Amino acid sequence: MSEIMRGNRIKGKLRAPKAHEDERRCAHKGCSTLLSRYNNREYCYAHAPTKFPRLRGRVAPES
Repeated sequence: MSEIMRGNRIKGKLRAPKAHEDERRCAHKGCSTLLSRYNNREYCYAHAPTKFPRLRGRVAPES
C-alpha cells in the first residue's frame, strides 16, 4: 500500500448558514425559551405543532 489517497478540494465559494435576528423567543404564550439563530421556526421543540410525515406506499383498505 504505497499509494496515497487524496481528497478533492472544494472549489468555489462556501455559503454561510442562514441566520435570523438575535434574541428570538418561542411564540407560545408564557414560554421564555430562547431560539437558536439558525432555527427558522417560530416555536421551540416543546410547543411546536405536531407534524406527521408523508407516508408512502399502499393504503390498507378499510373493512
